[in-house]
Amino acid sequence: MRLTKFTDLALRAVMRLAVTAPEEDSVTTREVAESMDVPYAHMAKVVTRLQHLGVVEARRGRGGGLVLTERGRRSSVGWLARTLEGEEEVVACEGDPPCPLRTACRLRGALREAQEAFYRILDPLTVADLVESPTGPLLLSLTPRPTP
Repeated sequence: MRLTKFTDLALRAVMRLAVTAPEEDSVTTREVAESMDVPYAHMAKVVTRLQHLGVVEARRGRGGGLVLTERGRRSSVGWLARTLEGEEEVVACEGDPPCPLRTACRLRGALREAQEAFYRILDPLTVADLVESPTGPLLLSLTPRPTP
């Protein structure tokens, strides 16, 4: 199973935010995007979705930026991945054109079970778990690239 780029960016963003100490200045969307070496526009879309889920809070104005909420810190990685990925199946049986085997196929059900097993393995893991050493210190060492 492969996660979409959107979900990958979201998981990396929450991991980056999880290592920001509360007493530190919050980081901006641009800083997160630069530290992850991804376009700002993509990260902005990810942050907006994470805000809607209550995982990230964006504060405006001087001293503003992004903050991982307590809900975000305690979120199950399985829940987050499921929510961001949506209800898409691993294979597109109903695509254009639809698969001629779709009415009597055993593969579709097996793949659906495998997909759920994938998420079940991630369910006990929280965002806070993802940033335990050695990952957390590495995330803190990532600095935005200087703009040319």
